[in-house]
Amino acid sequence: MKGVQLMIKYKVVEISVVTDDTIEEALNTWTSRGWQFDSLQFAMREASKRPAMAFVLFVRDDGPGSKAG
Repeated sequence: MKGVQLMIKYKVVEISVVTDDTIEEALNTWTSRGWQFDSLQFAMREASKRPAMAFVLFVRDDGPGSKAG
């Protein structure tokens, strides 16, 4: 695709109370705003099997001609 310039933007959403509901809320909120889910990372505590927090990563193209830009 000659002449097409991609301008990838990243969005990181921190979730401090990690539950299925809070993860679902983050996914639904940001995808409805035009962001595309990229990955999910958990930060663990040594003394617990449950994550202390989560980071949800999103991407979108903000380049010329994109719907977001």
